[in-house]
Amino acid sequence: MIDKSINKNIDRIALRLKTIPESPGVYQHIDEKGQIIYVGKARNLQKRVQQYFTDYNEKSAKIKMLVRKICDIRVTVVANEVDALLLENTLIKQYKPRYNSLLKDDKTYPYLCITDEDYPRVIFTRNRRNEKGQFFGPYPNQRIMRELQDIIAKLFSVRNCSKRLKWNSKNGKVEGGDLRPCMKQQIGLCKGPCCGLQSRESYLSDIENIRRILKGEYGDIIDQMKREMMLLAEDLRFEEAEAFKRKIMLLEEYRSRSAVVGTNVKDVDVYTVVSDVKYAYVNMMRVKDGNIIYSFSTEIKKQLDESDDEILATVIPALHEETCSSASEMVVERPIEEIPEEYMRQNVAPKGDRLRLLQLSLRNASAHQHQCNQRRLLAGGEEPHTKLLRRLQELLSLPSLPMNIECFDNSNIQGAFAVAAMVRFTGGKPNRKEYRHFNIKTVEGPDDYASMAEVVYRRYKRLSDEGKALPDLLMVDGGRGQMEVAKEVVEDRLHLNIPIAGLAKDDRHRTSVLLYGFPPKEVMLEPTDPLFKLFTRIQDEVHRFAISFHKNKRSKGTIKTQLTDIEGIGEKTAQELLLKFGSVKQIRLQTLEDLVEAIGTSKAKLVYDYFQGK
Repeated sequence: MIDKSINKNIDRIALRLKTIPESPGVYQHIDEKGQIIYVGKARNLQKRVQQYFTDYNEKSAKIKMLVRKICDIRVTVVANEVDALLLENTLIKQYKPRYNSLLKDDKTYPYLCITDEDYPRVIFTRNRRNEKGQFFGPYPNQRIMRELQDIIAKLFSVRNCSKRLKWNSKNGKVEGGDLRPCMKQQIGLCKGPCCGLQSRESYLSDIENIRRILKGEYGDIIDQMKREMMLLAEDLRFEEAEAFKRKIMLLEEYRSRSAVVGTNVKDVDVYTVVSDVKYAYVNMMRVKDGNIIYSFSTEIKKQLDESDDEILATVIPALHEETCSSASEMVVERPIEEIPEEYMRQNVAPKGDRLRLLQLSLRNASAHQHQCNQRRLLAGGEEPHTKLLRRLQELLSLPSLPMNIECFDNSNIQGAFAVAAMVRFTGGKPNRKEYRHFNIKTVEGPDDYASMAEVVYRRYKRLSDEGKALPDLLMVDGGRGQMEVAKEVVEDRLHLNIPIAGLAKDDRHRTSVLLYGFPPKEVMLEPTDPLFKLFTRIQDEVHRFAISFHKNKRSKGTIKTQLTDIEGIGEKTAQELLLKFGSVKQIRLQTLEDLVEAIGTSKAKLVYDYFQGK
């Protein structure tokens, strides 16, 4: 538990913690001004809230700042995790706490709205607060939205005038309309409900069909129209039947253009996220009967260094509500533990059409990330690290700003315990969530070139297959030979386009020169140059990460070769002995009685006899 030097209100908080129940619910952190600065949900409120005030030194800088400002805690107990999820979403939208990651204000995005009137209209709006009705969207692509509006007008000819029509149920007449038809009715753009030429039942039926189209239920509407067309043809009303035929063809044409997967994907939401140090970029796709109704991407500024899963756990309920989604299944890359299955069923191992949708959503999220980065650059006011990367782009003539740089390094002892590591720097800073290590699987002996080829292939084959964004620059911790190997894998085997550079070292294993291009050319930099310091930091970091993984694997290998060689002794027993005595050398010095106390009589005798040479 923290002390008063960190938070002067800790005594009051400690008392409050004792009264918090072990139940699902929502908690609110409140500052000295009485303002809510953070809202969170939990399966176990007491356990979750206490975590903020323990292991303080291991927390990130932003969480430490939050903890220092907490003055009081308010909790709301709910029946289950789904209720906690929904209440958290409501409170975040209501209070907009400083330390919660928030969706951008939706007033900038266009929606289609079926107004809440006696004779509803279908209108375009950017501000949901100014209208009452059912909203569909948002539609980041206005062209698609306008095209949808045009199809609706051609299919149903509902009114779009500003008249406030009222239905008088007593006399069965419409009020607030005209006695004579307007010009739009005369040219076929409206059926004239305001002057009694269209019954209210017929008008509301058209509105309900529009609502179903906006939900993506094209198949049901087409089947209904076909039935009506056949009935009209049987009654010899061929002109009216022909009108229905034209509408069916129009709707089928639109559906065929918007269909991207098979109709077996009935009602699904797809969520993906890509992120860097400061921002996360989320894409949501609504899919109905194989049609993408809309695809929506948004940028979210991180407040507490949240992980991608934590971002999705907050954003998914908000987007599900904002878009009026009816989906009970969501396709995601991995399980989102904070979203209960009762809220939405998670498909985390998609195949076929769902896998293609997930890859498409990832490409949309990556594209939105690139657009946002470019927009910030064009707006001016670049941060120092961005200026540094801009200089690197110009120095190497890179096609885009190297926001994401990945660097590889190998580590082994005469080919034994061979491993490799990769680090990613985003915006000139380590992005540790994207670090990866690799066990070398296909190479025997000390072959750095073959090892490099293996890990580069595995890394970018996976990114390509999953539709994830590739780095802006690939760096290898080595010279010309390593660069040629990376080029052969990336360009010739995977047919990808990633700029490649090399960090050549001197006799003291220090960065001496940057290599770029094929054939590689030396890019000379002074040791005091900020770019040189950035390369040195990348090289030191990938070397540290590779060495630490190599040491870890080597220590496990030592357990295996010295203790598990004893017949009847497995890895678990070996681990118990090492935890008890510290090393194999110390185990060798123990008496039989000491070993019996640690692992029991039968196993102790096996170990004792082995080290005594019996």
